[in-house]
Amino acid sequence: MNSLFQSDRIVLNLPDAEIIYFPTFLKKEEADAVFNELILNTPWQQDEITVYGKKHLQPRLTALYGNEGKPYSYSNIIMQPHPWTSLLQKIKSHIESASETNFTTVLLNYYRNGSDSNGWHADNEKELGTNPIIASLSLGAERTFQLKHNSDSTQKKSLILEHGSLLLMQGTTQHFWKHQIPKTSKPIDSRINLTFRKIE
Repeated sequence: MNSLFQSDRIVLNLPDAEIIYFPTFLKKEEADAVFNELILNTPWQQDEITVYGKKHLQPRLTALYGNEGKPYSYSNIIMQPHPWTSLLQKIKSHIESASETNFTTVLLNYYRNGSDSNGWHADNEKELGTNPIIASLSLGAERTFQLKHNSDSTQKKSLILEHGSLLLMQGTTQHFWKHQIPKTSKPIDSRINLTFRKIE
């Protein structure tokens, strides 16, 4: 996997944010192989979330891997990590080189089709620390990634996350911005994204 890391990068010019996009972090053949292995060998789960007092199944499947003893909680869900696989450790190592950070945990999201989504949120859970670095690797079908500023309604951004791409969000991004993967009515294939994070 020595050819994993690619040098092209796009810095998003957004206020109160530090976001870098690597369109071809994985070469296509490697991205294809990783996607297929994760689809087949990941112990996917679908948790219940509570929205306005009503319970719903989360509109995607998830899995958590990480260091022993580092659970991750969000939206009243507490996930216990599976042990790192050799594949995820290799990917983590390359992403750590690109981001110059060490990660303890990766949350995998499996979007089976356009009906699966992830609503507006910030990755600002207490255990992620003050200015968390979130590294998101996208595999499979392209999906639209939307950003909006918390207090300035004129500040919005949409980005198509490509197969094999890496998005880094760091600095004060999670304090000032929310992001989402919206539903789409277009016929669309499945997508996996791996969100690496450091739980303190």
